[in-house]
Amino acid sequence: MLFMSQYTTHPEYRHSNLQAFAKMPAGDEAGDGGNGLKLVGRWHGLDGRTGVAIFECDDPQTIALWSMAWATTMDITVTPVVGDDAIKTIGAALRS
Repeated sequence: MLFMSQYTTHPEYRHSNLQAFAKMPAGDEAGDGGNGLKLVGRWHGLDGRTGVAIFECDDPQTIALWSMAWATTMDITVTPVVGDDAIKTIGAALRS
């Protein structure tokens, strides 16, 4: 399953979160969620406070653990998402 995580860092934690993220070794950025969490991609707002990440995992508890690791310093929403083909299939099945 794919999940979209959107975050907004609390203003008082902007610098400390950026500093902690900058110190993470390459490949460790998705590690707080434990085994089974694959980072597909992540993008950050130039303001240093906002961003979005796409994760893949089979168990929603895995993405929940990842988001809880950061929840004291930022607001995070996690939404299950699908690709173009899946949403087209859903749209085609709609009845008027």
